[in-house]
Amino acid sequence: MTNTPASCVGKVVLKLGDDISTDVIYPGRFMATVLPAETPQYAFCDLVEFNTRLKKKEIPPRSILVAGKNFGCGSSREQAASALKGHELLIIAKGFARIFLQNAINLGLRIVVCPDLEASEGDEVEISGQRVINRTSLKTFPMVPLPLTRQAIIDAGGLIPYTRKRLLEKHA
Repeated sequence: MTNTPASCVGKVVLKLGDDISTDVIYPGRFMATVLPAETPQYAFCDLVEFNTRLKKKEIPPRSILVAGKNFGCGSSREQAASALKGHELLIIAKGFARIFLQNAINLGLRIVVCPDLEASEGDEVEISGQRVINRTSLKTFPMVPLPLTRQAIIDAGGLIPYTRKRLLEKHA
């Protein structure tokens, strides 16, 4: 078991600033839609061009969204994390709002905390060990690893698969 996400390389498809609320990620007017299979269509729907690219599947899985501090602030809506997971995005932020962070972990959304990250849309970024490497600028930034159990939950695909796996291991 590791406390860092698996190594990967991806392209930054969207760069956002600080204090991106759950209402930006998943607007409240869609709160009646709660099924994980349906929430992705509303991810960033007020960022029309980006939402259209997501819905048309022009953004490949494992693409990277970069954000500043306090990503996912605002309401406790789980749909914000669900909508992003449905597109298999990796979120690298300088910091996450507490409730969004826990929702992301519970749903198995791939997240990385990297307080000093410098990256722009179009940059190629690599997660390797405990660092984030911007292959475009050739700069390296330390990441803040999640506690072992939290990373294990993400790696398992969320809290339900993690719990199921643990129960099966216990009774094997």
